[in-house]
Amino acid sequence: MGISEADMIGTAAGLALGGKRPFASSFALFAAGRAYEQIRNSVAYPHLNVTIAATHAGITVGEDGGSHQAIEDIALMRVIPGMTILNPVDDLETEAAIESIMEHTGPVYLRLGRLAVTRVHLEKPTFNIGCGETLTTGGDGTIIATGLMVQEALMAAEALKKAGISIRVLNFSTIKPLDEKLVLSAAKETPWLITAEEHSIIGGLGSAVSEYLSENYPTKIVKIGFKIVLVNQEILPY
Repeated sequence: MGISEADMIGTAAGLALGGKRPFASSFALFAAGRAYEQIRNSVAYPHLNVTIAATHAGITVGEDGGSHQAIEDIALMRVIPGMTILNPVDDLETEAAIESIMEHTGPVYLRLGRLAVTRVHLEKPTFNIGCGETLTTGGDGTIIATGLMVQEALMAAEALKKAGISIRVLNFSTIKPLDEKLVLSAAKETPWLITAEEHSIIGGLGSAVSEYLSENYPTKIVKIGFKIVLVNQEILPY
């Protein structure tokens, strides 16, 4: 539909009302940002079976530059009632996630990147919306990661293992609904938690984990993500 994301989402809503299961795809910044009002009013409020397949999420968009880097999209989608947010870790999990979406009722935000990443899974996994995945076990700490940051978390865990530190790595390919049971067990069984995401530390996975634990099991959490503000064309910390 060209550079017309709002029209694309409206058309997808119409297709869903006609019994189809459309996947509306564009860069994450424009799918989640430019078409936000159409997603909110035309897709989410009537709880339609529309999947927003948002590509080029995060900052790993190559030559496309800052205007195309979406680091706020998870936060935008999290606040919409009834919206499910998926952020698969590799191509095999993406395939499994799409199969699960076809059996799911309601709108889905499927967050996809551009950068080629190494596979975390050796074969297509079973994908259950709302469930996290334990990739490594450990008792010294937990890294809860999503998207391409899962690969980074695994590399960090391997490096720490050589130093005698055992780290639990959790893959949260579903950000909403959050796997609260897995978060709670990690908080109770390890002394500290780190969240890692290619997104702002405001409103993303780290916020979701912090919000849940602050009410149910307060513990120390370190959020790894983007923490910047632009003032007079200078990037400064918040």
